[in-house]
Order: sequence, then structure tokens, then C-alpha cells
Amino acid sequence: MAQNRSTFPHFATDAIHVGQEPEQWNSRAVVPPISLSTTFKQDSPAVHRGFEYSRSGNPTRSVFERCLAACEGAKHGLATASGLAASLLLTHLLKAGDHVVSVNDVYGGTNRYFTKVASKFDVETSYVDCTNVKTFEAAIRENTKMVWLESPTNPTLTVIDIEAIAAAAHKKPGIMVVVDNTFMSPYFQRPLALGADVVMHSVTKYINGHSDVVMGIIVTNNDELHDQMRFLQNALGAVPSPFDCYLANRGLKTLHVRMRQHGENAIAVAKFLESHEQVVKVFYPGLPSHPQHEVAKRQMKGFGGMVSFQIKGDMKNSQEFFKHLKIFALAESLGGFESLAELPSAMTHASVSEEMRKELGVTDTLIRLSVGIEDEEDIIADIDQALKAATSV
Repeated sequence: MAQNRSTFPHFATDAIHVGQEPEQWNSRAVVPPISLSTTFKQDSPAVHRGFEYSRSGNPTRSVFERCLAACEGAKHGLATASGLAASLLLTHLLKAGDHVVSVNDVYGGTNRYFTKVASKFDVETSYVDCTNVKTFEAAIRENTKMVWLESPTNPTLTVIDIEAIAAAAHKKPGIMVVVDNTFMSPYFQRPLALGADVVMHSVTKYINGHSDVVMGIIVTNNDELHDQMRFLQNALGAVPSPFDCYLANRGLKTLHVRMRQHGENAIAVAKFLESHEQVVKVFYPGLPSHPQHEVAKRQMKGFGGMVSFQIKGDMKNSQEFFKHLKIFALAESLGGFESLAELPSAMTHASVSEEMRKELGVTDTLIRLSVGIEDEEDIIADIDQALKAATSV
């Protein structure tokens, strides 16, 4: 792959040590403590030692923000109460009359927010096939101020050439390129190095990795954008609790280990599915059959733990598949150590219009897997027996 280990220097060391210095605490604690205080004593009016009110800044939150920023190769990090809270904060950088170009196959919650909420404030969004740079460029208007990308996309795992899209967007001054990097994590992909202005994550997923925190984060190298977003973080107030920051910071310490195993298991699952007679099509960037496989090899260090596939039949066959799963849990979300399976058309992407789902191929037979870190053989055996049961309907 073009981006080798040297592109991501000392990831594990950064994830374990940046922001965690024991010297910052009077106790010299090796593990950063949870700072639950909502307010902090000041030396004199408006003169404090870095913290004044916990919405504005919190020691435990600061530790996590610094660490995740380092993992993304960024100067600044801003934690939010959820991934969608990060989207909310970023959209508040816009004003009425501004235009957003979004990749068409985007997370259902993001689609819902842009379509049904931001639109109320006269922020218009166009959903575009961003695999084609010319199609993307044709969608840019005089009032376009933001480009919103996912790569790979959710749920069809389409890979966008981030570098090419960012370069095209930046031909017009004043356009901010945002990349939702949730599926890859900073271990497998660093969009800032590919030309993005801002990266956001649902920390709920791989970064925390234990399915027990709802949280988001935004990172950037742009000082001006950081200052604007830091103001909004405080003004909007959608910040995570210190305890959630503590858990996410702890989860980040094993991100590199978990992502390796997620990736190993996922490629094995994808190869198995590709050879299965009950499967129509497999969507996984690590497969040579994936239409953007070469782009994926160029901009990723690995291919992630998400696999989507279409099975033969209809909704009844899909339901039968889910009914017989034993290791995989039928549940929304992704990125935890456990394996999850879901039906996007009825679950995570139910809020997307039926017309758009049809256009994107999000059918009642498209199944999305978040491949966990259980034993590879057990994972594949579980999928196999569920597929066999699905054929009997």
C-alpha cells in the first residue's frame, strides 16, 4: 500500500501517552483521574488555571481531546456529546442560505439531520455521487460552503478518493471539507493528511470500542476553525460527561490492537461471503472485486471491520438470517469488540427516503455486519449456519 507504517508514526505510543502525562496531576497519577467538578476555583475574577466551568472545559475531556487529536495527526480536538452533536456543531459554522454537498450514501442520521433539521434554517444539501470528481464539481455552487464525505460510506462501503475531492473543492475559496472517519478510525485512515479540513468521528464506535459510551469528536489543524468551533462547543453545550471522556480515553489505548483484529476477521468474512452461493454481492474495500479497491489501497492502512452484503430472496430471507444468528447480535451501532448485524433499510437508514434507498441499493436484502474480535472461525460458522437457514424459507 502507498501509505505504509511511516505515514502513521508511532500510533500506539501516541494513543497511550499523549495527554496522559502524570506530571499534570498533583497526585502524579499514571491513569488520568475523572474530574467530576462542574466548577473550578479562580485565583481572582476571570483569572483561572485553565478551567472555569465544566461545559467550557474539563480536565478529563482535555486529556481525551489531546490524545485523539494526536492520533489523527491534528493540532486540535473538540469532544461532543455524540457523533450527531459533532455534525450539529460543524453545521453551526454555516449561515442561512449556505449550501452543502454531501456524499449520497451517507449515514442515515446525517441524512436526516441535513434533510429535516438543517433545512429548516435554510441550509440546503445536495446528495452527490462523489466517486466521480466531475459529477462532484458540477454540484458545487456559488453558495457552497461545506463538503461532507464518508469514506467508506455507510452502508454500501463505497470508497471516496478524499485527496481528489478535497483538491477539487479547494479550487473554490471558502469551502470546508469535512470527513466522517468513523468507519476507519485514525489507525487505518487520516483524512487531514489527504487534504480534508476537518475530521469527525462517532466516538461511540471504534474509538471507544466497548459499546458503552455515546460520544463524538472533531479534529482539525486549522487554528481559525478551531477557535470558531471551541466557541460553539461552549455556546451549544453539547459536551460529553467527564466519565464518558474517561471511558473513551481508556478505549483509545487499545484502538490499534482492536483495529488489527477487526480487519483480519473482516477480510476473512468478506472472502467467505464472496464464495457463498446464497450471497449475491459483497461490499468490502479489501476485496479486489470492490470497484474502488485501488483507491482504498492508496489512502488506507487497512480496510476496517465493516462488511455489507446482499443475500438472495427478499425480506423474509433477511429476517430468517437474523433469527438464526448466535454470535452476532441484531442491533444498531458498530465498532465494539462484539459482532453486530443489522438491516439498514429498516434500521439505521429507515429515515432515508425510499427513493434514495432504492437508488443507493439499500434494499431489504442488504445486510451490514460490524465484525467483532471474537474467534474468526466462530464468526464465519455463525454466518454460515444463518445463511443456510435463510435459504430454507
